[in-house]
Amino acid sequence: MPIERRTFGRTGHQSSAILFGAAALGRVEQGVADEVLALLLEHGVNHIDVAASYGDAELRVGRWMDRHRGDFFLATKTKERGYAEAKAEMHRSLERLRTDQVDLIQLHGLVHPDEWEQALSSGGALDAAIEFKVAGHTRFIGVTGHGWTAPAMHRRSLERFPFDSILMPWNWHVAQRPGYRADFEETLEICRARNVAVQTIKALARGPWAAGATRDYATWYQPLEREDDIRTAVHWVLEEPDVFLNSVGDVGLLPLLLKVAGEERAPVSEAAMQQLDERAGLSSIFGL
Repeated sequence: MPIERRTFGRTGHQSSAILFGAAALGRVEQGVADEVLALLLEHGVNHIDVAASYGDAELRVGRWMDRHRGDFFLATKTKERGYAEAKAEMHRSLERLRTDQVDLIQLHGLVHPDEWEQALSSGGALDAAIEFKVAGHTRFIGVTGHGWTAPAMHRRSLERFPFDSILMPWNWHVAQRPGYRADFEETLEICRARNVAVQTIKALARGPWAAGATRDYATWYQPLEREDDIRTAVHWVLEEPDVFLNSVGDVGLLPLLLKVAGEERAPVSEAAMQQLDERAGLSSIFGL
């Protein structure tokens, strides 16, 4: 069945609860990417999240836009921190995506305090994003973050500027770290109050790749791969009605993720999550 849709914060867009994380297209040929497009349309996924730093992903998505721009909420990101560099990268993204407007431009991976200060101060990337919006090249501005400090840094960001969306890690394992869970929940409550969309990542993260392991997937971490495990992990994240789940960074795992996301869900018990933890050996991908 089609994946459910949720209101993407104050944008008002009814986005599929699963957002397509186009990092999965960074190192694939266009033919493979086009097969992914068919899969997304089949499952009702209508929101693409890409970034300038995702290899060839913007180029792969750009080939879809001539015929399918109206089918997707389109988001991209810049990792540049200075005004001039961010402005140039944003306009390059428009060219690569073959469009004159994205729906959302995001400041990518903004968690380091020095980079945060540069990007959000006068002459920084935020100024470029605001100018980009005024010029009609984007409708909304967001911020993303990885690692243990992402929720806390997002709270700082939301005090500096009324971002329309944030993105931060969320899965069973990170939720077992009391400090992180408290940070995540506090940030989520602020976003609810301000109608800021909350995107989550790393739902299928199992742990870091073991030394000498065969890396069968394009993800930088070892992912869950059994259908039952993926179902449990995805349904657990989607129980929270105010968040979105960005899909996995490997096209081979995408069909399973979309399949289980479209299934009717029942509440996932703590016991079921603990059994998944023990069976899969979940561990931190962000260090201690």
